[in-house]
Amino acid sequence: MKRLLDILVSLFGLILLSPLLIPVIVLVWLHDYYFPFYIAPRVSINGNTFKMVKLRSMRVNADKAGVDSTSGDDPRITSVGKFIRRYKLDEITQLWNVLIGDMSLVGPRPNVKRETDLYTEEEKKLLTVKPGITDIASIVFSDEGDILEGKADPDLAYNQLIRPWKSRFGLVYIENQNFILDIKLILLTVVAMLFRKFALLKIRRLLIGLNVSAELSNIALREEPLVPIPPPGTTEIVTSRLSPVSG
Repeated sequence: MKRLLDILVSLFGLILLSPLLIPVIVLVWLHDYYFPFYIAPRVSINGNTFKMVKLRSMRVNADKAGVDSTSGDDPRITSVGKFIRRYKLDEITQLWNVLIGDMSLVGPRPNVKRETDLYTEEEKKLLTVKPGITDIASIVFSDEGDILEGKADPDLAYNQLIRPWKSRFGLVYIENQNFILDIKLILLTVVAMLFRKFALLKIRRLLIGLNVSAELSNIALREEPLVPIPPPGTTEIVTSRLSPVSG
């Protein structure tokens, strides 16, 4: 059922959204006359890699800067790219990856190898399922760029403030995944684009129904400032991306 849902929704989505996608592709190309797509290597199920298709929102060769996390004020983002990121238009092209089987509609977001190399043994469970376009964390941290804005080291800030919670939400999804949960998360992803606070309330209620900890369900509301905490599977806060934290 999950694969059938992936095929039907991704195919319908690509057809339905093509009138929006095509003009944006042209705008990206007109901005600097370079290829409008960014083919992003990402880690998939069982540690395999695939090429994720994204609308290019940054200047050419931006990935050579060695910074993987993107803050809202990242100078690599183009003027057209700000529009693309604001409305999550770079996610639309990932429907192609869903259609051909690289990704699923719902699942932990795919990460770069430099990040998955840092995973604890507990976090490696995130690589036992296909990555997805959306999941619980995608809704809760849809403002990731704003969280990282102004941070001297966005990658370190990501590992201290966002990764610990994203991984926990991903593990909750894996432990409870089913067809109905996928449908709920797809619908809440759409709702969050217009009514984010309402969607967060629904996510919190969903998490309470899954019997997660009060701390985890409350963080879904995003009402409190994020502070550094350890990723799941360790007691140490990440202080460097040079090596994995120990348990």
